[in-house]
Amino acid sequence: MNHIKTLEGDYLASDARFAIAASRFNEYVVERLINGATDALIRHGVANEHIHLVRVPGAFELPLAAQQLAKSGRYDAVIALGVVIRGGTPHFEYIAGACTQGLSTVALQANLPVSFGVLTVDSVEQAVERSGAKAGNKGADAALCAMEMVSLSRRIARGDD
Repeated sequence: MNHIKTLEGDYLASDARFAIAASRFNEYVVERLINGATDALIRHGVANEHIHLVRVPGAFELPLAAQQLAKSGRYDAVIALGVVIRGGTPHFEYIAGACTQGLSTVALQANLPVSFGVLTVDSVEQAVERSGAKAGNKGADAALCAMEMVSLSRRIARGDD
């Protein structure tokens, strides 16, 4: 059987610098996401001084903040956190779509990991479940994803064999 070299990231990026861009809209849930993200980073050895929190009004503003953070050259990854809850109007689709597309574009243009920790849910109950209750904490998941992508990006850049 042929052996295929596989590169994967890990959570050994404790020297990396992380920016957390978090929306203030639906702040109760977003605070839980921030706590999950910072806890995950710290538990994996990232120093407090290597974690910076930037607040924006809502999910629609996350891509611009992520772009500015990415272009600053000060961070190895950006973690975007927010909550968009479906309502009775098409507003949800516009905001969720613009946020998702914008963050994806930032990651590709900046060549920097931008981790998506924006909850797009049908109800407040679902948001609470995904921010530390039954369904885990998606803020922590986004932080772990950012660490893994920083590690993988470094391995690719070094040409690890």
